[in-house]
Amino acid sequence: MRRWLFADQLGPHFLDDPDQPVLLVESTRVLARRRFHRQKAQLLLSALRHRARELGERCDHRIGATYGEVVADYGEPLEVPDPSSWPARRFVTDLPGVTVVPTAYTATSRDDFATWADGGGTGTGGRRRLLMEDFYRWQRRRFGVLMDGDSPVGGRWNFDHDNRQPPPRRPHLDLPEPWSPSETEVDAEVREHLERLERDGHARFRGADGPRRFAATRAEAGQALDWFVRHRLADFGPYEDAMLAGDWAMAHSTLSPALNLGLLHPLEVVAAAEQAYRRGEAPIASVEGFVRQVLGWREYIWGIYWWAGEDYADRNALGARTPLPRWFDDLDADAVGAACLSDVLAGVRDRGWVHHIPRLMVLGNWALQRGYDPRALTDFFHESFVDGYAWVMAPNVVGMSQYADGGLMATKPYAAGGAYIHRMSDYCGGCRYHPSHRLGDDACPFTAGYWVFLDRNAEALAANPRLRRPLAGLARLADRAAVTAAEHHRGPGPP
Repeated sequence: MRRWLFADQLGPHFLDDPDQPVLLVESTRVLARRRFHRQKAQLLLSALRHRARELGERCDHRIGATYGEVVADYGEPLEVPDPSSWPARRFVTDLPGVTVVPTAYTATSRDDFATWADGGGTGTGGRRRLLMEDFYRWQRRRFGVLMDGDSPVGGRWNFDHDNRQPPPRRPHLDLPEPWSPSETEVDAEVREHLERLERDGHARFRGADGPRRFAATRAEAGQALDWFVRHRLADFGPYEDAMLAGDWAMAHSTLSPALNLGLLHPLEVVAAAEQAYRRGEAPIASVEGFVRQVLGWREYIWGIYWWAGEDYADRNALGARTPLPRWFDDLDADAVGAACLSDVLAGVRDRGWVHHIPRLMVLGNWALQRGYDPRALTDFFHESFVDGYAWVMAPNVVGMSQYADGGLMATKPYAAGGAYIHRMSDYCGGCRYHPSHRLGDDACPFTAGYWVFLDRNAEALAANPRLRRPLAGLARLADRAAVTAAEHHRGPGPP
C-alpha cells in the first residue's frame, strides 16, 4: 500500500520496505493559516522536496490547497504513520480509505509512556510522582544506554554537578562552527515559491530569510551528527546552560531540526554519542548531559504531550491573559534595549533557532513575568522556531516555561531575576540595565519583573514548598509597592 508521509516523517524508518511507494503532499493553506518563520517554511518545503527527489518514481509528490482535498481525490487506499499531533491524528483517523499505522518517530511510544507514568514502569505499584529524572533512568535501563550491566557508566546517573557551568570569560568557545549544508537547486526553487506566495498575499512570514543552516536530507543529517560528535560533543556538558552573545550555538548539536523532521532517530543519535565515550573521544559528563536531552527530555516531552490529553495546550493555571505585544511577536530586536532579550530575539529573527536556555530563561522567563497568554506564546514558539511542532512546544511552553499546567511538569515556575542571567551569560556587562537594581532608570526588567511575578501570583503559589523562601522574601521587600508600580508604568512596550 502506498504510504503517505508528512513533512516530519522523512527518514527511512518511516517505511516498512525501502521500495514502498510514497505520497508526499504540500498544503498551501498550511502556510496561509499560520505566520511561520521564513526559514522554517524554507526548511520544511526543502526537506519535503529533497525527499521527493530521492524517492524518484516511487514518490507521488502533490501540491494542493489542503491535505484533505488531495487525499479525497487520490483514488487509491493509503496508509500513514501515526502523526505527531492531536489535530493531525484526529484528521487522518477520520479520512476514508486511510489506514493509520504505528510511527517510528520516537523511541518511546505513547503506550510505553503511559505504562511508566501510570505506575507500571516504576516498579512501585503506582505512580508516586512524575519526574523526568525517573523517566530518564527508566529509559537508560530499558535501552541499555550508558550502562555497565545494571549500573550507570561512571557510577552516577547525573553529571549536572560537572555540567551547567557559567560561561568562560571569553567571547566564544573557540569550537568549530556547527555543520551547515550547501544549498541546492531545490532550495532555490523553494525560495522562489515562498517569495511568490508572500508577494501574492497567500502567505505572511515572520523573521528574516537566510541561508539554510540545518539538514534537509537524511545524508545531511548524518553529516551533521558526525560533525557534532567529532568536533563539539566533548565540550557540550560544561556550558550547556551558558549563553554568550558572540556564540549563538555554544557547544549544542543543532540537531533538533533534523530529529523533528524525522531524518534521524533518537536511538541512533544517542548511540553515536555513547560510542564517542566508549572510544575515549568525549568525557562521560558531556555525553551523559547530551543523552539526557535526547533520550530523557525529548522523549519525556513527547510522552507528556500525549499522556496529558488534547486540552493540555489550553491550560492556564496562573490565569495569564496578556496578549503578546507587537514588538515581541514581530521579533523586533532593534526596539529592545535589554541586551539579553534583544540578542535572543535577534537570534530567532535571523536563524529561527536559539538553544534551550535563551528559550526558557530569556524569552520564557520574560513572558512568565509579564503574564503573556500561554496559548498565544505556544503558537509563537511553534511558528517562530525551525524545530517547532505542536508536540514539542505545548509541554515546553505550557508546562516547563509558563507553569500553566499547575506543576504537572515542573516543581516550580522558572522565573528568575537578572542575577541568573548575569551569572550564566555575558549580556549584563554592556547592558543599560543593572541586574541587581529593581528600581530606577537602570533597574533590570528581569529583576523587577521577578518580584512583580511573585506579587501577582503569591496566593496561587503559596502552597508550593520550593517557593516558600522567595515568597517570604517578597513579604519582607520594603519597596514592593514601588517596584510593582514601576513595572506597571513600564507597560507592554519593549524594555
